Amino acid sequence: MFQLQQPAIFEQAVKKSTFAAIALPVETEDEAKAALAAHAKTDANHNCWAWRIGQAYRFSDDGEPSGTAGKPILAAIDGQGIDKAIVIVTRWFGGILLGSGGLVRAYGGTAAACLKGAALVEVKPTVQGVVSLEFSDLARVKARLQSLRDVTIVEERFRETGADLIVRLLETEIDQVSQMVSDLTSGRSELRLT
Repeated sequence: MFQLQQPAIFEQAVKKSTFAAIALPVETEDEAKAALAAHAKTDANHNCWAWRIGQAYRFSDDGEPSGTAGKPILAAIDGQGIDKAIVIVTRWFGGILLGSGGLVRAYGGTAAACLKGAALVEVKPTVQGVVSLEFSDLARVKARLQSLRDVTIVEERFRETGADLIVRLLETEIDQVSQMVSDLTSGRSELRLT
């Protein structure tokens, strides 16, 4: 999964119509609505858009025939594995009808080209867990966890007989870290996801 580092723009002419795309990073639906309000061009014929934030998404054809603009823009976002982004493609009509297929290619292609040129950062899904340790195991396990690049000790909570380490780690590292904790403590402790 990828996210935009910064806004990106792209413009092209298709049979005398101008298609201009802007892709923006957004964290919430309210941010997506604000971005749309700020970047929609009032002098244009159509401001078509799509956004995806996790499992939530929305799109609009803004007066174009149903399914010819918003869905292709969303397909461009999903096709490049981008999350937390809105793409607005604005069209200034040039007098030549493009037909349904032409509109799908123009909107989807403009959005895809905009995203292809965007600065992206890879986002790796993380989870949070807890490791409950006796004092005799604490130093050894803590040192090993701190040596792992993709594991962060978020908090340390002391108890009467030991401590609970709250850790954040990549989803892909769950089995490896869990096995390491079990091995280091001879099975006395394990990683539990919270």
